[in-house]
Amino acid sequence: MTTTTLRPTTLRRGRTLGDLLFSIGLGTFIVLVLFATLYPIYFVMIASVSDPTLVATGKVWVIPQGLSTFGYEQILADPRIWTGYRNTLLYTVVGTTLNLVVTLPAAYALSRREFAPRKFLMFFFAFTMFFSGGLIPIYLLYRDLNLLDNWLVFVIPSALNVYNLIIARAFFENSLPEELFEAATLDGVGYLQFFWRMAIPLSKAIIAVIGLYYLVQHWNDFFTGLIFVRDYEKQPLQIVLRDILLSNQAFAGGAGGAGGSGGGAYAQQFADQIKYGVIIVSTLPVLLFYPFVQKYFEKGVMVGSVKG
Repeated sequence: MTTTTLRPTTLRRGRTLGDLLFSIGLGTFIVLVLFATLYPIYFVMIASVSDPTLVATGKVWVIPQGLSTFGYEQILADPRIWTGYRNTLLYTVVGTTLNLVVTLPAAYALSRREFAPRKFLMFFFAFTMFFSGGLIPIYLLYRDLNLLDNWLVFVIPSALNVYNLIIARAFFENSLPEELFEAATLDGVGYLQFFWRMAIPLSKAIIAVIGLYYLVQHWNDFFTGLIFVRDYEKQPLQIVLRDILLSNQAFAGGAGGAGGSGGGAYAQQFADQIKYGVIIVSTLPVLLFYPFVQKYFEKGVMVGSVKG
């Protein structure tokens, strides 16, 4: 008896003219969106090291023209910049660590279906996303808690972000198999041990995602230092850069009033170069850190939103 092996045949459908035009149009659209997203960042980078006169006259487009580091020299020469960097690094590291320590256990507890009051608690968490006491009551509360002019004001009040809590809870609820917990309980593992030994190692993606969210939040925190801190030794980097920028803008305005329009325009050009430098100095650490966790974004955010 002869056995005949049937090989599956693959039908290759030819692409029509409409398919080709659609692919070309989609590719063109994606390239335009990518250009519109990346070029402003690239322009700020090249403008910060180009001759400010050439930048002002529109001669800097693709490559730097007339190398000039005046803006960075003015920024880095100010001793306040290093104090701001030190403070922001402290607030970011301590604050992000506290955020993860608070958010992950809370999200895990709220993800357990046998935890009876979880819906009741989630209501109060979500309530804070829509309603706030207002700036004056918050200021009075921080004053009574001795948080004014205290570096802990950058850390404790923002210990939990409800949006990140919801993301982490959805991840724990939909991505950790219930059978895994049941098997662990048969071996005598409790909730805390399961969370520490199994849930955390399996949740590196969501930890990276919400960790970066918290890190960027602390790094860009400008309002807290502006309202609640008067001690300049405790001001974050964003406040220091703002003061440097304002002082140079004031100098440019004074030069314009005292030295005529020509001198004012020239001073304004250098003030603009300092502005470009401020943008790079304030965002460069986050831009360098982002590629290391970018691969976790789609996995970390989406895996908790689709159950299957």
